[in-house]
Amino acid sequence: MKSLAKKLTSTFLGPVPISRDRTLAISERLTAVTSLTSSIEYITHQRQIRRGGLNDWTIARGMHAASTRPTRRILDAVGHPRTTQALHIARIAAGAALLAPGNARWRGAANMFLGLSNAALYPRHRYGTDGSDQVSSFVQTAAGMARLSTQPAVQDALLWYVALQANLSYLVSGWVKLLGQPWRDGSALNGIMRTRTYGHEGLWKLTNRYPVPSRYLAHGVLALECLFPVAYLKGGALARPIMASAAAFHVANGYFMGLGRFITAFEAMHPMVAYTSAPKSHPAVAGRDDRALTATASMAAIGITVAGFLAAMRRMRATDPWPHGRVLTTRHGNELHYNERVSENEKAPVLVFGTGMTSTAEHFGWITEKLVEESDYGIITYSRAGYGPSKHRSAGPYTLQESVDDLVDLVDGAVDEGRDVYLVGHSLGGELARRAAQELGDRINGVIYLDSSHPEELNRSKQQKESAERLKDGLNMFTRSLRAGMGAMLVRPRWVHNLPAEVRSRAFAQYADSRLWRAGMREWDATERDFKAFEGDLPPVGGHALVLSAQRTVDRDPEQLLMHNELAAAHRGNGHIVRNSVLEGADHDTMLTDARLGSDVGRRILDFLREVEAQEGGAGRSGSGAEGNKSEEAR
Repeated sequence: MKSLAKKLTSTFLGPVPISRDRTLAISERLTAVTSLTSSIEYITHQRQIRRGGLNDWTIARGMHAASTRPTRRILDAVGHPRTTQALHIARIAAGAALLAPGNARWRGAANMFLGLSNAALYPRHRYGTDGSDQVSSFVQTAAGMARLSTQPAVQDALLWYVALQANLSYLVSGWVKLLGQPWRDGSALNGIMRTRTYGHEGLWKLTNRYPVPSRYLAHGVLALECLFPVAYLKGGALARPIMASAAAFHVANGYFMGLGRFITAFEAMHPMVAYTSAPKSHPAVAGRDDRALTATASMAAIGITVAGFLAAMRRMRATDPWPHGRVLTTRHGNELHYNERVSENEKAPVLVFGTGMTSTAEHFGWITEKLVEESDYGIITYSRAGYGPSKHRSAGPYTLQESVDDLVDLVDGAVDEGRDVYLVGHSLGGELARRAAQELGDRINGVIYLDSSHPEELNRSKQQKESAERLKDGLNMFTRSLRAGMGAMLVRPRWVHNLPAEVRSRAFAQYADSRLWRAGMREWDATERDFKAFEGDLPPVGGHALVLSAQRTVDRDPEQLLMHNELAAAHRGNGHIVRNSVLEGADHDTMLTDARLGSDVGRRILDFLREVEAQEGGAGRSGSGAEGNKSEEAR
């Protein structure tokens, strides 16, 4: 019995010791199968690269318009149908040759050709490629360099490189999944199997019929990916079950999800994992050079230190008050930082700008620049509690009313009595402005809504309801990733580059700081509760109104236009000027961040304010009933 137990243990547990040459041989053949399959698929699906196809180069090349001229010429050469076909034929020949036995050095050149040609063809086949192509490309490049090298230390460094990449890919994939609620509650498998792209009707029905085993299976996948590096513990004692489970996972992906190339591509990394996880005392790996692991650990420690330093610097930049900015403490104890442009004309109105969720005051840069250039209106931009330099100090549970109260306190404390005030709000900031206007009453002369939220949007808009389900996971993932120090890996998104130059660094510092996302999480939880509980019609709101809708918002969801019309309708009556318009070519964000669109928004605000001034200059602030009726009819 002891002998049988020992045999079973040695069969299912322990390392998988294979030699350096054997490792290279297995890996290069598996990736050769991946490349062979990939190129045969592209050759037999010519319609995808012809005019009008999914990868029509005459269209796809537009994505590289910003590249240098030499780069565009190379891409155009590769993108030519004859060149593309010739490269795939050559790849088929190289892949078939690598399947033959032998360890000659020419195999290194063949591997390098497959890896580099795959990278060159990626722009040509951008749509339809998957992770298997990227994995096979870097495995082939590393294997090719190892084949061409005569130094065992260099070969081992390259094998360690692939092995560490394999561990990182599983580890990151698992921990990212862990941030999502569907994987934590075990419902992810059922959700994936019901999709048209990666789903499988038979397995979907089984997950519905047997939900408990389905949850266990989803949690098993999560545990496998999150704990993949345990294959290296105790001399690779768990290497066999870990790699066997991963192999079964990829085979299942290939069968049920149609990701056939994933099997050979990801399995090509496993021989490197087996080689590097075996104890050095084993004869098969005797003489293995592990200095690459030590160097990687040292670099990781340095990277973590640098990431921590950069995070601290970003936090300082994100929370740094504006030059000449001011601070106001609200009734809830929150500390609001605001920036103001004081007009010398005491009769000029003051515009108070409120941001959307997870947005910064710098988003209004193009709009305020337009207003400063062409008017003498007073301007106040501020960060809500928890954003930028503003501090959230309220001890009670957060509700949207808290932000409304803060805005009311800001107007009362920062704007002199007797001056006309306009609240300008984007997205959630528009809804907060609407509610604050009701409380401020006669202090508010008007509200300007910029693609504003509506309190009933989660009940009436299918698109908003569907996006809401994903939003919380996205906010949660971003918050945890940034708190883990991954902000150092962020690159400036396009919208930051589109802002005025003087505010870009400040906007990016806030975007890459976890405080903004924690504040967004707090606001989203409160917004979801508040909006889902909303019933009835919008109450009347005093003051004039300008409602600007982004074209792409209302095109994707016509219900949003109806709700924006309701925001306008809440202001009608008593001689109020009410204007609705759609900003052509704009989406929810570019109406602020795009220079042309932001300036257009600023111009429309100016036109609206001047129209109000023209009316009130002749009829007083409230206007007579007759004058007001004429104004409304003019719409």
